[in-house]
This record gives sequence, structure tokens and C-alpha cells, in this order.
Amino acid sequence: MEIKADTTVCIGAGMCALTAPQVFDQSEDEGTVVLLQKVPSQELEEAARRAVTLCPSGAISIV
Repeated sequence: MEIKADTTVCIGAGMCALTAPQVFDQSEDEGTVVLLQKVPSQELEEAARRAVTLCPSGAISIV
């Protein structure tokens, strides 16, 4: 599993960081998504998938 994050689409809702804080964070300056793990470990895959589905702007995806 590989995650892609598009900061130009991100609205800074923070659902990703709340759902999978080991995989996502938010920029202190703009509040946009910061990808901490492009390829999350197997134990974090479920949380990462949930974060992708919860993202209101569609800024994060699985490639």
C-alpha cells in the first residue's frame, strides 16, 4: 500500500491526522496534510484506509 497526499486539494479538516496520527500530520503553517509514512506498516494499513475514506476533500488516496 502506498499513500499519496495532495496539499493543493487539502482543506485542513484534520480527519487524517485524527484517524491515523502515525501516518498523517498537519502543517503548522497552513494546516494541510503532511504525509509521515508514504508506505505505512501493515498494522497501520487499516487506519490509513479509513483516513482516506474520511477525507472530505479527497486530498489523500491509495495508489
